[in-house]
Amino acid sequence: MGKKKVIKQSAEAALKEGAALETAVASEKSKSVSKKIENGRIYINASFNNTIISITDDKGNALAWSSAGTLGFAGPKKATPFAASKVVAALAEKLRNAGPVNVAVFLNGVSSARDSALRSLSNHGFNIISIKDVTPVPHNGPRPAKVRRV
Repeated sequence: MGKKKVIKQSAEAALKEGAALETAVASEKSKSVSKKIENGRIYINASFNNTIISITDDKGNALAWSSAGTLGFAGPKKATPFAASKVVAALAEKLRNAGPVNVAVFLNGVSSARDSALRSLSNHGFNIISIKDVTPVPHNGPRPAKVRRV
């Protein structure tokens, strides 16, 4: 065990360091406060396994996202309408002050959770401007099985 070196700091140096810390904390607070966004987009991906909802501004920059899995739903419960409504409630809580008011909704997937998520959006104060279904649809389907030879 050696001797410990004690550094004595002058009063002026301590004041300078305290002022530097205060300015750093003030700049962090100003970064976290964002201005109110009027218009935005909401992307709902409702698959058989999960429900993922993302909220972006008009340019496509993500503001917040959430999924049924992050809220603690597991297994087949992630794709239920109840889980989708809870995801929307969590996002509305995140974006209560700075979130978009007027939104365009883009639905993707075939799960029953998409209708519930859409209903929940309107109940949480989002003004839905448009609804667009962007689920991919095959033009020709899969390749047929080869001909059976007997």
